[in-house]
Amino acid sequence: MNALTAIRAGFSKFLEIIVVVNVVALTLVVTIGFASRLAGTPFSWYDEVASVGLAWLTYYGAALAAAKGAHIGCPSVINYFPPTLRLFVALVAEVITIGFFVLLAYTGVQVVLILEGSTLISLTSVSLQLTQSVLPLGAALFIIAELLRLPEVIASAKGDGFVDHELEEAGIKLAKA
Repeated sequence: MNALTAIRAGFSKFLEIIVVVNVVALTLVVTIGFASRLAGTPFSWYDEVASVGLAWLTYYGAALAAAKGAHIGCPSVINYFPPTLRLFVALVAEVITIGFFVLLAYTGVQVVLILEGSTLISLTSVSLQLTQSVLPLGAALFIIAELLRLPEVIASAKGDGFVDHELEEAGIKLAKA
């Protein structure tokens, strides 16, 4: 195992821990909220906290998907190109994806700065800067995941092409170009 593979595996494990903690926390918040409503004394904060938790799960989960190469893509379309063009198309797709997340990170920082002094409505001790920090942090984690996967993307583009896991799960086999 080379150093980059070890770093990538460690990064994926780190993201998995973040996502599992988010899932457990969100499950607890929703369960507590449900139980409090069932008991007739609903907590005022649980809807807002659950919404924030879902946003966090979405952003950190997207970074984990990127680290595993499981985010939305069109591998079958890219595979129709010959290997020389496939590499160019794959790299352009990576540049566009990373560029989007650089923009998201930048605007996320701007949002966090604008929210200085703002708090959640139901929990005034919780800063909106904390809750919205997921924008730049999630984007940065996604960018790191994409950069760590870049050697694999290049190898797949130069080699036999990309695996389309959705078609594979559906039992559809595509002929190689």
